[in-house]
Amino acid sequence: MSHIIVVFSKQENAVNIRNILLRAGIDVSAVCMTGAKALQYMDTWGEGIVVCGYRLQDMQYTELREMLPESFEMLLAAPPDRWMDSLPPGVVGLPSPVKVHDLVNTVEMMLQAAARRRKKRRESVRERSGSEKEIISQAKALLMERNHMSEEEAHRYLQKSSMESGTTMPEMAQMVLMILDK
Repeated sequence: MSHIIVVFSKQENAVNIRNILLRAGIDVSAVCMTGAKALQYMDTWGEGIVVCGYRLQDMQYTELREMLPESFEMLLAAPPDRWMDSLPPGVVGLPSPVKVHDLVNTVEMMLQAAARRRKKRRESVRERSGSEKEIISQAKALLMERNHMSEEEAHRYLQKSSMESGTTMPEMAQMVLMILDK
């Protein structure tokens, strides 16, 4: 889940942005006025979006961006002349005064992009190497031969056993091979 942190030097601006996002059905995890406080929140959350202004009470957006974890993106709401011709990587610019529609659409777009990145990370973790696939195949073959299971039953057995023991499926397959291959 992506957390949204709203950071503006004036509390009134931060609360207004939070309220706009809440009315649009977007949860806001925190509202603060300093970059230091935003960084504290980021330390406790894995990923998210920082919606901020050009200048915070204790730093400018460029300083905050340098300290952001890689899993956080920044949405800068500031006059375009403050962007100094281009924005640093990981920063999306939104010209101020901010239009409600533009703010909501941009945050939704950033949330969707974060969800796609999360999904891609999960899928890449699921892919097994050739050696892991081979170990699983050997364990299934041994279970099928020794316990007269179908391939599907052997696969389900390995899955269930690995989930119950808190191990990965290749680790469980390795254990089955060690036990049954004696």
